[in-house]
Amino acid sequence: MNRRRLWTDRIVLACVVLIAWEAVGQLHGAYWISSPSLVLERIWMLVLNGDLWFHGRFTLGEALGGFLLGAIPGCAVAMALRRHPFSRAAFLGVAAIGYAIPKTALVPLFILWLGVGPGAKVALVAAAIFFIVFYSTLDGVDAVDQKLLLSARVFGASESQLLRHVVWPAVVPYVFGGLRVAVPYAIAGAIVGEIISSNRGLGYLAQFGATDFDTTLVFVSLVTVMLIVLSVSAVLSLFQKRLLNWQTNLSQGGHTVGA
Repeated sequence: MNRRRLWTDRIVLACVVLIAWEAVGQLHGAYWISSPSLVLERIWMLVLNGDLWFHGRFTLGEALGGFLLGAIPGCAVAMALRRHPFSRAAFLGVAAIGYAIPKTALVPLFILWLGVGPGAKVALVAAAIFFIVFYSTLDGVDAVDQKLLLSARVFGASESQLLRHVVWPAVVPYVFGGLRVAVPYAIAGAIVGEIISSNRGLGYLAQFGATDFDTTLVFVSLVTVMLIVLSVSAVLSLFQKRLLNWQTNLSQGGHTVGA
């Protein structure tokens, strides 16, 4: 019942926002704020002529490539530092500097090293995603129950068994939490790179719309990006639920025993 009420409230709020947007758009004209009807009409036109898919696939490819190149090493490094406190302390000092640098400031370097093609955008996304996933995974590693690890060692569990059966299940929620936070940053990194230097992608499409004073085209890019982020976040949530089924089953089993 609560879930149904939640979705009802969300739908009502979305309808209120769209109606208000449409009213303001009709009042002030499409030049300044456009309107949902104009945006949907332009999206349909771009879908029919293939332009939306053409630009969207480049942005999605750059974001996905950078996401994987940043998330996998970020998770792996945090897990590898688990039993090496001195290496961890040294790496954290360097990571703090890397995390503090605004990633957009690295764009000129990435363009110089990798050119104006997709490589620079992928590198920009990876640089942003690495630290998000690394720190999130590290929080999960720190949250592992040390008493549980000690008990497993007493029963003769090897390091690989500890990682598989104790550490990793405890870290998974933190990893997926970091991944879900990282998704908007991945798309945003690709968009920023495309706005700075590109002739294709949703960032280029938004920049072209702004240059041409086409507010509707800018909103088309924003809406498409929003839909991509929501879709990827939903997929990650599905994977997380599947991986954490054991927690749900354990919780249900605990309530049954308690009853």
